[in-house]
Amino acid sequence: MPKSNSENRPWAATRRGLAEELSRIDGVLPGSVVVRRMRCGKAACACKADPPALHGPYIQWTRTVNGKTVTRFLSEEQLARYQPWFDSARRVKELVAMLEVASVHALEAECQRQ
Repeated sequence: MPKSNSENRPWAATRRGLAEELSRIDGVLPGSVVVRRMRCGKAACACKADPPALHGPYIQWTRTVNGKTVTRFLSEEQLARYQPWFDSARRVKELVAMLEVASVHALEAECQRQ
């Protein structure tokens, strides 16, 4: 059985593979997560000692919403549960960049054949 016209196009297998990988992603959470230990404002607190006994750990998720930075504190359980979604956000960006490159190459290859 002959392949369809779209399957004969350059980079079609690459684009299909990237699209399939994108389709397997369950959830995506943008932004960044940091785990911090901090000092407080109390003058006599152990966090001011030498060496300091810092407070925390505090898990902060920071992202941009409507042009403004939004920060939310997460529990260790929330971080464990949603870490795959944070990882998926980075993977989606990588896959989209690769899909863009494959699409540009496909267009350029087709233009050269004409």
